[in-house]
Amino acid sequence: MNELLKHTEEKMQKTLAVLDRDYKSIRAGRANVSVLDRITVDYYGSPTPIQQMAAVSIPEPRILMIQPWDASTLRDIEKAILVSDIGINPQNDGRVIRLSFPPLTEERRKEIVKEVKKVAEENKVAIRNTRRDALEKLKQLKKSNVITEDDEQGGEKKIQNLTDKYCKEIDNLAALKEKEILEI
Repeated sequence: MNELLKHTEEKMQKTLAVLDRDYKSIRAGRANVSVLDRITVDYYGSPTPIQQMAAVSIPEPRILMIQPWDASTLRDIEKAILVSDIGINPQNDGRVIRLSFPPLTEERRKEIVKEVKKVAEENKVAIRNTRRDALEKLKQLKKSNVITEDDEQGGEKKIQNLTDKYCKEIDNLAALKEKEILEI
């Protein structure tokens, strides 16, 4: 049963890690290297993340600068950014690419906050699905007489406590991201 609890908690931690990564990639009006995480460039036939082919820096709060190690890849990086969904047009000066993050309008902030809440709810559903799977496994263990009824009830409480803990952490992450978006 301890193995089941450990496995359940690991799955919940992974869900939380995915949420954290998703939140970091949400554009909140200031330059953030994480917006490039999902963008890959076709580099000699293989998709390569921008961070592996260029130095990425933030010279000013609203500007992201990409300086490729191989100058011949500048156009490819620019093209990959243009076709991505980050919504920022790259400015190529022949040596570096600059991404200027425009200040967010109030309307856009509200849209982003809605997205943050939607992503949080999707991750809570994933946590609850993990709980459901764990409870089913617990019932199977009881049915096959591997554990007692008391063990089953204790396990159910522990699984519910894990679920509550991770749902609360999701709420906290969502509140922090929401606050970050609204304060800029």
